[in-house]
Amino acid sequence: MAKRRVTAIVKIQLPAGQATPAPPVGTALGPHGVQTMEFCKQYNAATEAQRGTVIPVEITIFEDRSFTFVLKTPPTAVLLRQAAGLEKGATATGKQTVGTITDTQLVEIAQVKRPDLNANDLESAKRQVMGTARSMGIVIAGPGIPAPGSPAPGSPISGGPTSGASTSERKAS
Repeated sequence: MAKRRVTAIVKIQLPAGQATPAPPVGTALGPHGVQTMEFCKQYNAATEAQRGTVIPVEITIFEDRSFTFVLKTPPTAVLLRQAAGLEKGATATGKQTVGTITDTQLVEIAQVKRPDLNANDLESAKRQVMGTARSMGIVIAGPGIPAPGSPAPGSPISGGPTSGASTSERKAS
């Protein structure tokens, strides 16, 4: 079989099981000559079990106007809002707290997002999700959670044995 040439890759976020040929689907796929109704049928069938969440999709469009698509994990902000039971995040980042999630919920979200994150382990994925939560005004409560603004354990700025000379020692020399 000859290799098909890719003409475009389109990324859009759609509600699971509820895609219609209207914008944003029609606007994104129409210029490439893709049958929007066919995409909507396939997308809705693939995401029917996840209704109520937003599922990003990466659509690869080929020269012959055929397409394939890959479903991604829901955006971290959507998962955090669902876990905290919120309609939206904080309007003033860093100054406003709008909700709280537990450490267990944080681990669940990190495990869901891990395939799409550039994290080597679960701990790194948790820290990325924590950063998103912090920017949304969501506090994480539970054991093993460092206080807001504190560095990661073992980092040079944690004050551990790798931190080197203190400011007063540098001034004295």
